[in-house]
Amino acid sequence: MPNLQVVEPSVEQAVEQAVKKGRMSEEPSRSPSGTTGAIGTVIRWTVGIVVAFALGSWLVWLTAYLQRHFVLEDIRSSCQRIMPDAVERCVDTVIIQRGGARR
Repeated sequence: MPNLQVVEPSVEQAVEQAVKKGRMSEEPSRSPSGTTGAIGTVIRWTVGIVVAFALGSWLVWLTAYLQRHFVLEDIRSSCQRIMPDAVERCVDTVIIQRGGARR
């Protein structure tokens, strides 16, 4: 049989063969009860909930910080206009009157 030649498989055929081999090797490693998928889903949900909680907490903290910063800036500018010689005393008095803690 002198006319036979060794032919390299095309790229498409090689990819198909690799995918088939990969599928065949994955099937025996699966758990028969299906707990692997359920555990993976629970882990993904848990991680998602923790990330959402952390992001939400950070946004609430940032909002409160910015609001406090802008309110303090408004108080300070008002006190600067009214009592330029005693700005800090005025700021402390206004903050205490609004129910805030002394700095």
